[in-house]
Parts: sequence; structure tokens; C-alpha cells
Amino acid sequence: VPRNYDPALHPFEVPREYTRALNATKLERVFAKPFLSSLDGHRDGVNCMAKHPKSLSTVLSGACDGEVKIWNLTKRQCIRTIQAHEGFVRGMCARFCGTSFFTVGDDKTVKQWKMESPEYGEEEEPIHTILGKTVYTGIDHHWKEAVFATCGHQVDIWDEQRTSPMCSLTWGFDSISSVKFNPIETYLLGSCASDRNIVLYDMRKSTPLKKVILNMRTNTLCWNPMEAFIFTAANEDYNLYTFDMRFLESPVMVHMDHVSAVLDVDYSPTGKEFVSASFDKSVRIFPVNKGHSREVYHTKRMQHVITVKWTSDNKYILCGSDEMNIRLWKANASEKLGVLAPREKAAMNYNQKLKEKFQYHPKIRRIAQHRHLPKSIYCQIKEQRIMREARRRKELNRRKHSKPGSVPLVSERKKHIVAVVK
Repeated sequence: VPRNYDPALHPFEVPREYTRALNATKLERVFAKPFLSSLDGHRDGVNCMAKHPKSLSTVLSGACDGEVKIWNLTKRQCIRTIQAHEGFVRGMCARFCGTSFFTVGDDKTVKQWKMESPEYGEEEEPIHTILGKTVYTGIDHHWKEAVFATCGHQVDIWDEQRTSPMCSLTWGFDSISSVKFNPIETYLLGSCASDRNIVLYDMRKSTPLKKVILNMRTNTLCWNPMEAFIFTAANEDYNLYTFDMRFLESPVMVHMDHVSAVLDVDYSPTGKEFVSASFDKSVRIFPVNKGHSREVYHTKRMQHVITVKWTSDNKYILCGSDEMNIRLWKANASEKLGVLAPREKAAMNYNQKLKEKFQYHPKIRRIAQHRHLPKSIYCQIKEQRIMREARRRKELNRRKHSKPGSVPLVSERKKHIVAVVK
């Protein structure tokens, strides 16, 4: 045992701290109860969600039967229901001032609705309705101006006052599944197309900037709210890719852990972490600079998770899934909710620092990283590990028995990129 012979200090400082860190790590796992509540009321799968830009307790959700609900998270109940579209609600977004919101659906319409409930005796009518030529699959509003973008057959940029788009941007012919405005450099947009492209646009030009082609299709992307040039893409090949838009040749990070297609991704307001929703019926939280998730959330009843949002106060995560429920989770699984006494706060900070100091000790690391997984996910992870190992072994053998230099070393980051077109 390392002893400290300085008379001013305790002789067994480190062993004591190690024991405290071990206890703190164990208690963290004991108190990890992230699930808070489920908001039920939809009569079909939840297809999309939107956050209110000004109110923390308001969230909007759209379902596969064309119904839009507005929820109050403090009361955990629905405050308003609108039959917005025929067929699916494909996308929704709130205006930056929070007075109205937009929805797009399978009935080829874009509708703008008031955020407030109608007065007594008033009809539930949209403020504007735009009838398009093709089905719109996604919508996003500009962060500062009265401009919004829709995607479908092409990316259209609309002025709120006009019924025809200001400009239409295309690159190749294919359906575009999602479009997102950059929250910092607000004239930049990113979109994902079903021909495996991620395309970047600049609103000030009438042409796209550049695109990167991946091995498989990207379902959606999300911009980092703190670093203007970083975005994360959720892909069909079970991975998430964090790109720097200046160097699209290889991603900054490949985030692997899901065992099925990743359907949605959303950043925390700090830009340090993001949450992803997957077809494998689980929600994972990844740090931006790590390849593996720090947390996985699942319940017995939760089916394929289609949409996910991180609330603007950085405390909660909302996910909407196939079996008609929206679930509310804590972003930090073992966090204590409510008012903390000063001594509690000090103890928590101390424990946090201890956990950081001893995080690489094998015993503490094992306890901190252990998660209980559903059997299906556990078996798939095992199977994929075997497949990955087999591929690695095959490549090593091929390299060993070939002429030196004829089988190039391709890094994991570059494996999934087909080409970058400018």
C-alpha cells in the first residue's frame, strides 16, 4: 500500500480515496433509474417531434395517422390535439419565435399552425396551407429569419409570405429524407438523400456546395449547436458518423454500438454529447469524441425508436417509438431531481471528481461500464463482434500472403466513405 510520510497529510490518502471512489461508482449504478414517465395518447406510431424554442415544458409530436399533439411536460399531459394531415405527419418544426409551427404530411401539404389553442367557438384551422406537387418528407425552420426549408423530391427554400419556393436545390435525382439548418452559420443547410449522399447547401448561392457519398444510406443528420462546422449523421449501417464539413474525406469519429439502423440523432445544447434512436429498440447517448456510447436506455415495451430529442435545459431526453408512446428519460441516469442542499451538492461534486480520478482502475471501470441489455441486443452484439473479428483476420491473412504494398491499409474511418464530390 503506498504510504504518505508527510506528517501534514493522512498516511493512507490514496487507499481511502480509492475506497470512496469505489463506493461512489457502486452507488451511481444503484441510483441509475433514468425512466421518468411515458406520455400516451397517440393512436398510431410517433413519427416526428419538435421542441418549443422558448418554453422548456412544451413539446410537439406528430403521429403516423396525421395527428399532432402538444404536450405539457411539467403536468405530463396533452394540452391540444390537431388532426393535421391525411396519412403520416412526415416532419414538423417550430418557428424561432415560438408563436407558430409547421407540419408536412403525405397529403403533399405544408401547414402553419398557431401555437396557442383556438379561442372558445373558434375552428381549429391552419394559418396557411401550401399545396405542393410532390410529397414532402421533412421540414426545418431558419433560426433567425422567416424562412423555412422542405425536402422531398428536392430541397425547397420558402419565404413564409409566399406560396411558391424562393429557390429549389437539386443534385442528382432522388428523394431526400431530411434537411437541417445550421444553428450558428444560419445560411448553411445539410440534407440526406436516399442515394447514400449527404449534401451541403448554402442559402446565399443557388447551387449545392459539396456532397459526401457513404456505403449505405444516411437517415438524418444533426448540426452541433456549439461548433458550426461539425455535424453527426445517423446511418443505416448501424453507425453514426461525426463529420467536419471542411474535411469530408474522412469522418472525425465513427460511433459504433447500435445493432440495427440508426433512425434519428439529436445534440445536447452543450454540444458535448448527442443521443441516437435506433431500430433495435434502444436509445443511446454518445460523447462526441468517443466511439462508444456512455449510456443505453431500453424498456420491455419500447419498440423501434423513430424519433428522439434532447431538451434545451440539458436535463432530459424524449423519444417517440412505434408503439404510440413518447418516453421521458433523464439525460444523466443517476442524477437526483429536485432541490439539492448545499452539502448534497458538495458531496456530489466530490464523488464526481473521485470517479474521474480513479476511472481507469479495472474494478471501478468494470462497475461503471456494466449495463444490462435485452437478450436480443446482447446476442446481436456478440454476433457482430465475431463477424468483425473474422473480417479483420481475413484481411490480415490476405495482407500476409500478398506482395508487400498490394493490399493497402484502410483505416476504420475511411472504410465507409465512397467519394466526396465538390
